[in-house]
Amino acid sequence: MSRLLGGNDIRLLVCGGQYFPALEQAIDEAHSEIFLETYIFADDETGQRIAAALARAARRGVRVRVLVDGFGAREFEDTHRQTLESAGVNTLVFRPEVGRMRFKRNRLRRMHRKLAVIDAQTGFAGGINIIDDMHTPGHTPPRFDYAVRVQGPLVSRMHLECQKLWERVAWATLQFRSRLPRSSRYANRHAGKMRAALLVRDNLRHRHDIEDAYLQAIDGAFEEVLIANAYFLPGRRFRQALTLAAQRGVKVTLILQGRVEYALLHYASQALYGALLSQGVRIFEYRRSFLHAKAAVIDQKWATVGSSNIDPFSLMLAREANIVVHDAGFAGDLRNSLRAAARHGGRELRHRQWKTRPLHERLLRWLAYGMVRMMIGLAGEKVSRHMLRKK
Repeated sequence: MSRLLGGNDIRLLVCGGQYFPALEQAIDEAHSEIFLETYIFADDETGQRIAAALARAARRGVRVRVLVDGFGAREFEDTHRQTLESAGVNTLVFRPEVGRMRFKRNRLRRMHRKLAVIDAQTGFAGGINIIDDMHTPGHTPPRFDYAVRVQGPLVSRMHLECQKLWERVAWATLQFRSRLPRSSRYANRHAGKMRAALLVRDNLRHRHDIEDAYLQAIDGAFEEVLIANAYFLPGRRFRQALTLAAQRGVKVTLILQGRVEYALLHYASQALYGALLSQGVRIFEYRRSFLHAKAAVIDQKWATVGSSNIDPFSLMLAREANIVVHDAGFAGDLRNSLRAAARHGGRELRHRQWKTRPLHERLLRWLAYGMVRMMIGLAGEKVSRHMLRKK
């Protein structure tokens, strides 16, 4: 895991109602440089609002760089890109979608992280895309998610990661540009007392950093493991860590998606519920709205907020970014928020009721589970072998 850095101030932002005003304000106050990475950049009220702020910054001379994913933001080319570039914003697309009707082995390798760094002094990370989370037809808004605002030495790490990925995508898309200048200008500027680390997942040196950090924290837990995750399909090691923690008396609670957003993943995840419930793991299905959070608190001192789901797509294929915080105050705030979500928006599943579900429902879940494994296998032979070992 990346080394924890002290001297940070990290603020929890709950849903878009807190995140987007903070992000827009930081963009409007930028003096020299903005990096923004997002999986989705929607053409809705929120997308237009953030795009307008980025354009304003570029027009006043700020160097603005926006990186989006070619699948998640596949409409970006036809919506925001021309407007942003005409204002002076530099844009890149990670793995642009070409030939959409044809499945390619690398198609599942996406840029799923959500990072923003302003003037190398203020950073944002989390699970919130540039999309209106209040527009949620059929259920109570908003879409439930988290982000964090970071100030302090950790921002220099975030800044460097944004620079490196920008350069790689520029070369991969044949938009050759000179190497961006590395700067440690703000590396030692303390803003608070929190210790924190930036964890990234890529296909090079950091393939397992996020999962390993989770496993290390769960293995060391002695009181409570509280995880909220939108798409939950962990491998054998992760499931074993949860059940072993429950067996030694740790209170293990999962807050998972209760609404069907992506049917295949939804039912594949449910195939694992019976075994977890039988070992004493508590599961709440969040049904008030769509759950999009990727957050956890362990022993009220270790906390993480980020973009990484606990499924094969995030843990073995996508580029992800999580912030890990070692601070009792921050962990307490996140824990209180998660517990309130479970209490007011969740429904607890009971093992006795779950194991009596009809046979056809159980077969449907295991069929979905098998199909997801097959899709991961198609994504690449090495990934497939790794997944089989972890299952």
